[in-house]
Amino acid sequence: MAKVFVSVGSNLERERHIPQAIKELEEVFGPLTVSSVYESEAEGFEGPPFHNLVVAFDTDMTVEQVYEILKQIEHRHGRGPGSRKFASRTLDLDLILYGDLVLEDPKSGRQLLPRDDILRYAFVLEPLAEIAPRLRHPLLKKTYQELWQAFDRNQIRQKRLQS
Repeated sequence: MAKVFVSVGSNLERERHIPQAIKELEEVFGPLTVSSVYESEAEGFEGPPFHNLVVAFDTDMTVEQVYEILKQIEHRHGRGPGSRKFASRTLDLDLILYGDLVLEDPKSGRQLLPRDDILRYAFVLEPLAEIAPRLRHPLLKKTYQELWQAFDRNQIRQKRLQS
């Protein structure tokens, strides 16, 4: 059984897409641990603010099966496979952790898991540290609480909306 963490975000019709995505994730994976919702500015492009959170669940599915389900849910919410990275979106579901699995793209050698967004973006790290403060990063061996405490506060452009 793997403990899986998924970053959830939306800046188009956020109030509709995020609750529906959480419901769909619960239907497939069972009970979720859900962080607070954070509002953050768009990163890398001009657009409406995002709502972001992190959810966690346990699963016996493979990492490939989880990834495929996340893409199917995004697709049902109007996000196609050709969507640009730095653009507004109805729903963004990013697999950020799958247990302690370290996974690289065999073609590019780029690290896929743990997702590097954890260390790059406050809107991923803060909600992750909120729901898994003592869990350790598979490569750095530091807790997410320690990583959040060391995060450059000058980069933070978000606020917690609800718990």
